[in-house]
Parts: sequence; C-alpha cells; structure tokens
Amino acid sequence: MKPRHSLACACFVVAALVALPATAVMYKWTDETGRAVYGDAPPAGVKAERLNATVSPGDANAVRDLATKDAELKKRQQQRADEATKAAKADAEAKKKADQCVQVRGQIRTLRQDSAVYRYNEKGEKVYFDANARAKAIADSEKTLHDLNCPPAG
Repeated sequence: MKPRHSLACACFVVAALVALPATAVMYKWTDETGRAVYGDAPPAGVKAERLNATVSPGDANAVRDLATKDAELKKRQQQRADEATKAAKADAEAKKKADQCVQVRGQIRTLRQDSAVYRYNEKGEKVYFDANARAKAIADSEKTLHDLNCPPAG
C-alpha cells in the first residue's frame, strides 16, 4: 500500500472507533441494594430502562454569541491599548513641561545671580546684558513660567 493510502485508512479507523460510543445504547436499572446503575448491558433477569443516548443539537446561536463575545473582547483590548497610549502621551507631555519649567527657572536664576550674562548676536559676537536687558529677560522668563503653568519652585 502507498503511505498516503494507509494513512487515510488509519484515520478512518480511528474516526470510526471514536464514533462508536456515540451510537451505543445505555440502560438504567436498580441493583439488589437499591442503587441506580447505568451501563450498556443490563444483567439477566433485571428490569432495565433503555435511555435515549442521542446528543441534543447544539445551540443555533452559539456561533453568533461567540462572535459577539469575541468582538466585545477585542473592543475592550483596543480601548485598553488606546488608554495606555493616551496615558503614555500625557506622561511624555508632563515630563516635557516639567523639563521646560526647570530650564526656565535655571535661566531666571542665572540672570539674577551672574553678572556676566550674554547672548550671541547675528554676527556670532557676544553681547552682554545690561541692567535693562537683564530685567526684560527675567520678566519674559517669568511670563513663560506663567504660560506653562509651572508649579511653584520647591
């Protein structure tokens, strides 16, 4: 025999053996102690009741219900993923804002404490801040802190 043919025969035999119990007849009887006993062959001389061993058909709506539950599960998973993405984005924005607040506070501290504060002009030359420029830069930085809604320095 060809290997493919013998494999098909083996699968058929296994399927037939598995299906045999589904067609078996079941009986119910009472033994001498009064217990209900179930089996496929009652003993001789005992009044046995033949049971209907047919399998009831499956729920016609089971597939639809399963699909509905699966869709609901996927929807909840997507909502969780969306919430996690939003939370990660909010955390990143909060960290960025906190970093900006720290940077602006550092600029204000430098403007107030260091007398040799400068910037570079269009030509790349250092231009030192005079008292008016320093006061304006501090005011602008404080406005930036206010615009960012930075919490008070701790």
